[in-house]
Amino acid sequence: MSDAAATTVTQTNATDTTVTSMQFHPQPQPGQARPWAFPAPERGQLPNGLTVLRCHRPGQQVVAVEVSLAAPLEAEPQGLDGVATIMARALSEGTDQHTAEEFAAELERCGATLDAYADHPGVRVSLEVPASRLHKALGLLADALRAPAFPKSEVERLVRNRLDEIPHELANPARRAAMALSKELFPADSRMSRPRQGTETTVTAVDATAVRAFYTAHVRPATATAVVVGDFTGVDLDQALADTLGAWSGDTAAPRPVPAVTADDSGRVVIVDRPGAVQTQLLIGRVGADRHDRVWPAQTLGTYCLGGTLTSRLDRVLREEKGYTYGVRAFAQVLRSTPDGAGASLLAISGSVATEVTGPALDDAWKVLRTLAAEGLTDDERDVAVQNLVGIAPLKYETAASVAGTFADQVEQHLPDDFQAHLYLRLAETGTVEATAAVVNAFPVDRLVTVLVGDASVIEEPVKALGIGDVRVVTG
Repeated sequence: MSDAAATTVTQTNATDTTVTSMQFHPQPQPGQARPWAFPAPERGQLPNGLTVLRCHRPGQQVVAVEVSLAAPLEAEPQGLDGVATIMARALSEGTDQHTAEEFAAELERCGATLDAYADHPGVRVSLEVPASRLHKALGLLADALRAPAFPKSEVERLVRNRLDEIPHELANPARRAAMALSKELFPADSRMSRPRQGTETTVTAVDATAVRAFYTAHVRPATATAVVVGDFTGVDLDQALADTLGAWSGDTAAPRPVPAVTADDSGRVVIVDRPGAVQTQLLIGRVGADRHDRVWPAQTLGTYCLGGTLTSRLDRVLREEKGYTYGVRAFAQVLRSTPDGAGASLLAISGSVATEVTGPALDDAWKVLRTLAAEGLTDDERDVAVQNLVGIAPLKYETAASVAGTFADQVEQHLPDDFQAHLYLRLAETGTVEATAAVVNAFPVDRLVTVLVGDASVIEEPVKALGIGDVRVVTG
């Protein structure tokens, strides 16, 4: 059958009577691959001091806006952990122009969504809206930033909602492991050692007055950055920004100084006891280099080979060969960066295994790390990692929201605007030996803090026998 034109196939029976007739259309052929590079934004500043990054993406009719506010968790007053989260959630609960219900209705009329969350670098506010309604939606976003109402009743409702979430988080083994690892790694007086969204005690203390005070102290255009990505054809973006975010005013005080990240990653094991648990949640981690470090591309590549996909070293041994788990992943998560380029990331291995094989699974994980140090990665592993990390980039950044989110991450991490574009070039140039050295340095077998959420009565002795560090049991 020719692929060049439609083909008709007729089937007949023994008496030459036509039974069916099927028409086959030409088989689609792949087109010529087009060069791709991560887009570059245009950087500017509004008269009120707000930094603006814009990126025209033809065809992206849903515009994404990301606003980064220099209101880090480290700035939360003592005893009020979680106030940044409540403030972020309360930004859309009414303004000086609209009640909470009216504000939600106006967003709906625009076909827009507005979300906000707080993390260690600061508060992020995200807007998505059809390009035809961008001007109106930017006005609503500007109102939320310029004059949030923070009504007492709405803040109290958000506090109750947050308190309802906490028991569910504590019951979730993965979330509980993350809390325990943070408490172990970072000093007790560091905000990073405590839950990002606060504890029951600290959230209970948050009220409308505390939310307003945190907003007043940290939210202002001079220390904020807005990223706007989408198709701006027919949109007067300059005018839209001037009319909306440009009307936001505030003082020009400098952002709060960012302290360096300190951590203790001496090898040890903490078991969070969950009597009767049929699985053990594993979280093995330490603090390492962040994106400012020249080793980041090699570290990214090596970590992907270790545990970034179903074909990684850890998955191949623990899942395919031993059947201990449905999957184990290794990753690097940026924690916080300073303007002078000092920062840190969390390097971790995460997964869950059946309770009775917790000891053998940990033993095999350490064997994978030791083998990696002794024998190194293979060229095939390196090539697959490059193909997966670099090759999927055009798909990863198909939407305006994904591009805007990456630009906002770069802003929060004090990286240059072209960082992501150069990262892909550096990943492609990284060799096997360099990737091996980076991942071995990232996960040294004697400098890993291991958190296990599971039944201590079953797993404590087998884990002690491994000799991977002092073992301590805490209440789950």
